[in-house]
Amino acid sequence: MKIDSKDYRVPEGSEVNLKKWPTRVAPVYRGTEDYQELLKAHVEKLSDQQQLLYASGRYAILLIFQAMDAAGKDGVIRHVMSGVNPQGCQVFSYKHPSAAELKHDFLWRTTRDLPERGKIGIFNRSYYEEVLIVRVHPEILHAEGLQRVLSSGEKAIWQERYQSIVDLERHLDRNDTRIIKFFLHLSKEEQRKRFLARIDAPDKNWKFSTADIQERKYWRQYMKAYEKCLSATSTKRAPWYVVPADDKFNARLICSTVILDTVAELKLTFPKTTTNHRRELKELRKQLAK
Repeated sequence: MKIDSKDYRVPEGSEVNLKKWPTRVAPVYRGTEDYQELLKAHVEKLSDQQQLLYASGRYAILLIFQAMDAAGKDGVIRHVMSGVNPQGCQVFSYKHPSAAELKHDFLWRTTRDLPERGKIGIFNRSYYEEVLIVRVHPEILHAEGLQRVLSSGEKAIWQERYQSIVDLERHLDRNDTRIIKFFLHLSKEEQRKRFLARIDAPDKNWKFSTADIQERKYWRQYMKAYEKCLSATSTKRAPWYVVPADDKFNARLICSTVILDTVAELKLTFPKTTTNHRRELKELRKQLAK
């Protein structure tokens, strides 16, 4: 089964209803061995593209992963990016902001970590937390000390933040940072099964805490927050992809396909050697051949 990236892309201006987006689709692989072969091929292609990206030095790639707990963000990043040269790829994870970060605007801490041209940056969670978890738990806004914003009303806060995000991403795109945003769409039932697996497996206990169960109680509110976010911030140049995440193998293959398709559109090539440089190389070769 061929993967078509467009099937998972949120069109700009569309109103997202996550109930209409599946959390599971027909497998794009025939079995575990076939999955491993497909993923290996994708990883090798991505490694080749990353070399071209680095050599050309023209574009930067920013991958953003958002999801509910246990949706498989870490697994996608680990498996899909496993073949990329670590010198050309950096992963950043964002937890609760520090006291210093709270004194800055909500985009500040992630802006510091944006990838330079020639590299791939990966945000495991991102500035989108400020319109997701903060929307579900608006009391967090008080810690940010935004009295003017608080007095303007909650609805205005989210619209302003969506606009700030879209403006930032347009600025980055104009400066040759290509942004690919993934929402790993997990069902509540599949999350329950994965939580149980984490409890039952001693080597996975560290991944689970009481806070995970507490956040699960806000599932409906989170889905609404994601719907509003995806609708407001998926654009032609920085689209969201809603990836069915109940099947981890499928999710990894879909994500890797979307990344490869996006990078292929850049039509990357190795830098052309100038006549003078070619002449220098011939002289150097003569010296080395002696």
